[in-house]
Amino acid sequence: MTSTPQKTAIKGGEFLIRETPAQDIFIPEDWTEEQRMIAQMCRDFLEQSVFPNLDAIDQMDAGLMPSLLQKAGELGLLGISVPEAYNGIGKDFVTSMLTTEVLGAGHSFAVALSAHTGIGTLPILYYGTEAQKEKYVSKLATGEWKGCYCLTEPGAGSDANSGKTRATLSADGTHYLLNGQKMWITNAGFADVFTVFAKIDADANLSAFIVEKGYEGLSLGAEEHKMGIKGSSTRQVFFNDCKVPVENLLSERGNGFKIAVNILNLGRIKLGGAALGAAKEVINKAINYSNEREQFGRLISKYGAIRQKLAEMAVRTYSSEAATYRASQNIDDATKAYMEGGMDEAMAKLKGTEQFAIEAAIIKVHASEALDYVVDEGVQIYGGMGYSAEAPMDRAYRDARINRIFEGTNEINRLLSVDMMLKRAMKGELALMVAAEKVAGELMSIPDFGGDEPDAFGKLHNYVSGFKKAVLMAAGGAVQKLMEKLSKEQEVILALADMLMETYVAESVLLRVEKLSGQTGDTHLQMALAQTYIYDAADRIHRAGRIAINAFAEGDEKRMMLMGLKRFTKVEEINTVALRKTIADQLISGNRYSF
Repeated sequence: MTSTPQKTAIKGGEFLIRETPAQDIFIPEDWTEEQRMIAQMCRDFLEQSVFPNLDAIDQMDAGLMPSLLQKAGELGLLGISVPEAYNGIGKDFVTSMLTTEVLGAGHSFAVALSAHTGIGTLPILYYGTEAQKEKYVSKLATGEWKGCYCLTEPGAGSDANSGKTRATLSADGTHYLLNGQKMWITNAGFADVFTVFAKIDADANLSAFIVEKGYEGLSLGAEEHKMGIKGSSTRQVFFNDCKVPVENLLSERGNGFKIAVNILNLGRIKLGGAALGAAKEVINKAINYSNEREQFGRLISKYGAIRQKLAEMAVRTYSSEAATYRASQNIDDATKAYMEGGMDEAMAKLKGTEQFAIEAAIIKVHASEALDYVVDEGVQIYGGMGYSAEAPMDRAYRDARINRIFEGTNEINRLLSVDMMLKRAMKGELALMVAAEKVAGELMSIPDFGGDEPDAFGKLHNYVSGFKKAVLMAAGGAVQKLMEKLSKEQEVILALADMLMETYVAESVLLRVEKLSGQTGDTHLQMALAQTYIYDAADRIHRAGRIAINAFAEGDEKRMMLMGLKRFTKVEEINTVALRKTIADQLISGNRYSF
C-alpha cells in the first residue's frame, strides 16, 4: 500500500520557482459571513464617525482623533489580532488585513489607527513579558491608552540602526536614562505609550524600551505641518535623562533592530491593505462623479477616455488585492505550522511574517503605487474640481503620497525584495541558482512549438511561467557577471525588483480568477481584469529586463539574453481597449467598484 506524499507548504519567495495551484490561495471572494460582518462594521464606523469629520480631523480639533480611536476600541477594532487574554478578539491575520483594508479609506484616521494597532501595539504583544503585555497591551487593545513607535531620527531614516539615541543604566541599576531625539513620530501628540529604540552605551545594535507619557525627561516638539495626512499627529520626541524602569526593557538587550525589522515586515503588508481600501474609495468617488458630470451634452462616463481611466484604476487595484490576500493567507498558514511545531503564538506570528517578508515588500510597493495611480487619475476625472480643496480628490491625492515613504521607501523595499531573495538562495533555502541555470540552458535550445492549444487559463499560465524565466535569467546573469559588486549596482537591482514584483502580481491575479472560475463558472469580467494586467505586465517586465541586461551584459551574451527576454515575455496580441470597455461598463452601470 502506497501513501500519498504530503503537500509541502510554499516558502516565502518560492513563488518564483514553484507552481501554485489556484485552490491553494485565499481570494477575497472566500470571506466568511463573520468576516463580512466585521468589514461592514468598519464601513459603518467610517460612514458615521470619520467621513463626516474629515475637515475637523485635518484641522486637528482638540481631542477628536484620540476620541475616535477610543470609539474604535470600544467596537473591538483596535484588538482584532490581539488575543482575548489581553482584551482583544483574537482573529487571524487575514481578518486583520480585511479590517485594515476597509479602514484604510479613512485618510488621517487610518494612519493613526494603523500606527496604534501595528507599530504601537505589536512590539509589546510579540516581544513583551507577560507582565508588560498585561499592563500595556490590555489597555492598547481597548483604546484606553494610545500607542506610538519611536525609531526614526534626524540622521537615521532608512538606516535605522545608525540612531544616536542612547540609554545608560543608572548607578543603582533600577532604571535607564534615555537621551536623544526622534522625529516623524505618528500619534506622538496624544500617545500614552512610546516604544523607543536606543543603543545601550556603546552597543552595536539597538535595544527597545517601553516609555510612558508621564515619565520624567520626555517632551514633545510642535505638530509638524505636512503635505497630506494633516489630521495625523506627527511630532518630534525628546529624551533628556528620561528615566525608564529596567523592567521596561523590551525583549533582550541589543534585540531592538530585530524587533524593528520584524514589525516593519508586518507594517509593509498592512500598508498594502490600507492602500487598497483608499484606492477603492477613490474609484467609487470617481465613478459617481463621472455618472453625474455632463460635458458637451453627455455624461463624461460615456466618453472612452474616462472609461479607460476607470478600467485601469480597477485593473491595478484588483490585481494588487489578489497579491495582498494571497500573501496574507500564506502568513496565516506559516504561523499555524510554526504553532503546530510547538512554537508559542507570538513568536509563530513573527516567524510567519518574516517567512513572507519578500512578498510583504512587493505588496507595499505595488499597492502604494497603484493607489498613487488611482488618485492621480481621480483628480484628472474630476478635472478642475479635482484640483479644488472643496472636492474629495484634493485630500485623497495629498494623503496617498506618504505611502511610498512609510514603512521603508519604495526604493528600499525594491532593493530588499531582491536582496532577501538572493540571500535565501545563498543559504540554500531557495534553489534559485539551479532554476536560473536551467533557464540559461533553455536559451541554447530550440523553443518547443508543439502540443495542443492550451485553454485561456493555460495560455495565461504559460505567460506567467515565461515571466518567471525572464526574472531568473536576468537575475542569474547579474549575479554571475557582477558577483559581490551587484549590491552596489542599485539601478540593476531596481530593474530586477520590478520584474519580480510584476511576476508575483500577474500570477496572483491569474490564480484569483482561476479559483473563482472553479467556484462560479462565469468570470468573464474578472478574466478581462487578469488578461489586461498580464498583457501590460509583459511589456513592463520586458522593459525592466532590457534595462538590467544592458547594464551588465555585452556582446554575444547580451544578444542571447535579450533574445531570451523577448521570448519569455512574448504574449499573444489582444484588444485591451475592448477589455477595458467591458470592465468600465461594469463599473459605470453599478456606479461603484464592484469586483
